[in-house]
Amino acid sequence: MQLKYGLISVDDHIQEPPDLWLNRLSKSRWGERIPHLAQRPDGTEHWVVDGEIILDGQAALAAALMADRNCEPRRWDEVPRAAYQPTERLKAMDAAGVDYSVIYPTVAGVAGQTFGRIKDAELELACVRAYNDWLIEEWAGASERFIPQCIVPIWPPEASVAEIRRAVAKGHRGVIFPSVPMDIRDVPHVAEPQYDSVWAVCAELGVPLCLHTGASPGLQYAPDAELAPTLAAALNSVTKQVSSVFVLGLYLFSRVLLRHPELQVVLAESALSWGMLYLEWADHQFEHDGLAREGYELKPSEMFRRQCYLNGWFDQVAPFEQYLGAENILWSTNFPMASSTWPRTRATIERSLDGVSAQTRELVLWKNAASLYRL
Repeated sequence: MQLKYGLISVDDHIQEPPDLWLNRLSKSRWGERIPHLAQRPDGTEHWVVDGEIILDGQAALAAALMADRNCEPRRWDEVPRAAYQPTERLKAMDAAGVDYSVIYPTVAGVAGQTFGRIKDAELELACVRAYNDWLIEEWAGASERFIPQCIVPIWPPEASVAEIRRAVAKGHRGVIFPSVPMDIRDVPHVAEPQYDSVWAVCAELGVPLCLHTGASPGLQYAPDAELAPTLAAALNSVTKQVSSVFVLGLYLFSRVLLRHPELQVVLAESALSWGMLYLEWADHQFEHDGLAREGYELKPSEMFRRQCYLNGWFDQVAPFEQYLGAENILWSTNFPMASSTWPRTRATIERSLDGVSAQTRELVLWKNAASLYRL
């Protein structure tokens, strides 16, 4: 691996094109249930999956590339090419000083939750496989600078495991999973033993389990209906990161990490600052309530340091490094979402990493990610 800029962005999104699933799923079998763009009477477009409108009725999520970051594309012909074309994305990466980009989906859901809501297991699997194969062929095949991650069926676990094995064999480097799948569909609680085979195969294959914020509306604070759309979107963006508190707590206290000590967990788009408060509080309760007597051989902060990563992209690092550990912080641009630092990524990095050592800077910006994704 050679670096030109010294940055591996661990959370960027692609905008899937309108023909992805239309070209790869049987029209005669699935008909209008196939993910597709539909046109409204006024000429604007929105994505429809199995009869449900997704992405809040938008044609794409690419606000960082728009003239007004408060506005998403209303039609496909308004979507900037850097959102969906690998060659144009590479140009944007060069402009921001990004060597490698770890890819998350958009239409499929930032954590694959769009297809997780489909109750028809065969359609869910068909949509998942189409995305995973397309990502390898069209993006990973275009450049080694794109790091592909697979999505999976959320139930049953044997389907998840089978797709993880298939996708990793094709070249996927991470596994994207909704952090609380029972908030999406009527499935067992994620801490139940039924999911152990999913965590075990990730550990066996050496691929991180990636839990992206914003996939579980039940963990977020719903904006008041009277709030202006721009303010509602801002509030939603803020509460997405805070919802990671519940996710980290769930995986620490549920014994998932204790049962699978080799499992590596990424909390994508998590931000950093809340992590110090939470770990300090969790360790206090651990000691106060005597959880060691309940079979917890490690404190929450020790489990976190051994297996978890938080993801910053605008945060101050120095105040939180001591608690989180430089080895547990990853960095990204969050391109091309509205909250992305693009095109001011480098200026943001200089501000955010002010006061940290050169060693910490390298760990946060690329070394941790290079090790995690086996680059």
